[in-house]
Amino acid sequence: MATGHTDPQRRERIIAATLDLIAEEGVAGVSHRKIAARAGVPLGSMTYHFSGIDDLLREAFGRFTDHFVAVFDAYLAAPAGRDEARAAVADLVHALSEGSRRDLVLTQELYTLAARRPAYRELTQTWMRRSRIHLEKHFDPDTARQLDALIEGLTLHRALATEPHGRDLTLEAITRITTPRRREPGDGPR
Repeated sequence: MATGHTDPQRRERIIAATLDLIAEEGVAGVSHRKIAARAGVPLGSMTYHFSGIDDLLREAFGRFTDHFVAVFDAYLAAPAGRDEARAAVADLVHALSEGSRRDLVLTQELYTLAARRPAYRELTQTWMRRSRIHLEKHFDPDTARQLDALIEGLTLHRALATEPHGRDLTLEAITRITTPRRREPGDGPR
């Protein structure tokens, strides 16, 4: 096996092995020893490249969230009009919910970790902010925030349902959130 100085991919293998292990065993199943074995690196490489397990988890989940932001960008970079953007968001929801079970598990593991530990909330907040930047190319900031939450919810519901709802329902929900509401008599001040 090559040394740390001649093996430039070692750090990347450790991060990839960490994400794979989390997807299989959860954050609770992660240890330096298991990650090193899965990555095919000496145990000492773990502390050479990372100051501790938290440093490694933050780096691994940071890479994971980068992946999701790239997916948002791939779907939301091209649409020209509001209807195209709505269709792109529907496509995004279906791609995410029909995609990798690994990604679904990693997302939930990150959310659970963030619910328990404030340092990881910063990571999820950054992820949400970055996702909303793509949505704000097509919708106002308040709508983008609501739409971001809708994407998360619809994706999770579709991914976990034994009979997932169809694209028409997804598009209808997106359209409801992104269509400006007319003021009705009796509405309070804006």
